[in-house]
Amino acid sequence: MCLKGVEYYQHFSHHEFPKTSVFLAIYFLMTGLHALHIIGGICVNLFYIGPGMKMHSINKQWMINRVEVAGLYWHFVDLVWIFLFATLYLL
Repeated sequence: MCLKGVEYYQHFSHHEFPKTSVFLAIYFLMTGLHALHIIGGICVNLFYIGPGMKMHSINKQWMINRVEVAGLYWHFVDLVWIFLFATLYLL
């Protein structure tokens, strides 16, 4: 996320905004949505590490299912990045 912030800063300092071209509009949209999904995944995982641990003492199976779903979500975000990277940086 920090590297993407630096990359955004470089684009903006060179006056490259989403309105500049269709490619930049798609680029900022796709990478921005991906960043929001990463932030959401981090928040969910932090919840399960912190306050969500109370679920483990209440219902262990419920906690295991929730953590498994969070892991699947995180791997979905990873998979999306593979396609974004190939589309935006390798083509």
